[in-house]
Amino acid sequence: MSGAGAPTITPDGTGLRITVIAAQWHTEIMDGLLGGARRALAAAHVSHVKEIRVPGSFELPVAAARAAEAGADAVVALGVVIRGGTPHFEYVCQAATLGLTEVAVRTGVPVGFGVLTVDHEEQGFDRAGLPGSREDKGAEAVEAALATVLALRSL
Repeated sequence: MSGAGAPTITPDGTGLRITVIAAQWHTEIMDGLLGGARRALAAAHVSHVKEIRVPGSFELPVAAARAAEAGADAVVALGVVIRGGTPHFEYVCQAATLGLTEVAVRTGVPVGFGVLTVDHEEQGFDRAGLPGSREDKGAEAVEAALATVLALRSL
C-alpha cells in the first residue's frame, strides 16, 4: 500500500482560512474523501472552511487558483479519476496534477493534493477514508496543506 512510511502530521490550523474544492465524479468515494477532510479540519481546529464543488478533477486547478487569489491560506483539492479504456485518464490526471502544482507555485498558497488516480474503483474505496478503507487521503491532503502553511510561515 502506498501509505507505508507516511509521516504523522498533526498541525494546528487555528485561525487559518481553508478552501476545500471537491469534484463530483464517483460520489461514494468523494463522500469519503470529503468526510476525511472535514474530520482533519475539525481535529486541527480550523473553523474558517469554504467548500466548493466542481464537475470533475479537470476543473480543480481553475477553482484552486480562484480560491488562492481570494485569500485562502491553503486549498485542498479532492478528486477521483479511475482508469478507463482510453487515454482520457492520462490527460485528466496530468492536467489536474500539473495545474494544481502550477497554482501552488504561482500563488505561494499550499495546495493539498487529494486527487485519487486509481486503476479501478476498489483502489479508490481503499483510499477514501470510509469504514473499511486502509487509507484516508482526504484527511492526508488537509494535514499536508496545513503543515505546509505553517512551514512557509516559519521561513
